[in-house]
Amino acid sequence: MHQFSMLPIMRQFSVVAVCVFSLASPIVNISIAEPYDEVSVVDGDTLNVGSRRIRIYGIDAPESRQTCQRDGIEWLCGQEASKRMRTLVGASQVKCKAIDKDRYGRIIGKCFAGGVDIGEELVLDGLALAYRRYSKDYIGAEASAKAAGRGLWSGQFVEPWDWRRGKRLVTAPANDNAACNIKGNIGKGGARIYHVPGGAYYSRTKIDPSKGEKMFCSEDEAAAAGWRRSLR
Repeated sequence: MHQFSMLPIMRQFSVVAVCVFSLASPIVNISIAEPYDEVSVVDGDTLNVGSRRIRIYGIDAPESRQTCQRDGIEWLCGQEASKRMRTLVGASQVKCKAIDKDRYGRIIGKCFAGGVDIGEELVLDGLALAYRRYSKDYIGAEASAKAAGRGLWSGQFVEPWDWRRGKRLVTAPANDNAACNIKGNIGKGGARIYHVPGGAYYSRTKIDPSKGEKMFCSEDEAAAAGWRRSLR
């Protein structure tokens, strides 16, 4: 990705992460440091392997702050892509083959965790798109995700490259839909509390979807999503 809004999420693994770089011929094998080498997930398509920042080749995942919609409800697709990246990396040995460098000085490379192509898996899961501007490698994986309605393809989204340029999903104001007027607020400490019309704090509660807050159409829906009713 071209912008970062979250600090890297650091994990330590008891295996050596290795990068295989092919920016020049012949291919040079570089072992990155110690048995407790750090691998950090920056976001859904970027890793730090040792001291090197690697942008996954051929894919573009939603930005960390980006939200998408599913059944009219916003969900944190950018954070979900990052979460899936962490799962894929897991405790596996990471190997990357460098292909190029971008204008930000990052290595563009194909990376594998335990032999699994990370980029392909993210696209198959619908949590990244085939970056056709630079590669056609994952067009088939994207078609599979789209046909199955996985990830981004389960609802509406803005392509990450357009989101970075400021494009956003057009949605009607939440209070235009009288049937979905329960406010799901996230308070200090992460407490998830919903407010119903007539409640003491209902009128002063503002919903910010970028923080994961949302509107609900029923109290049952709010409770099922993990919110509890305000005591007042």
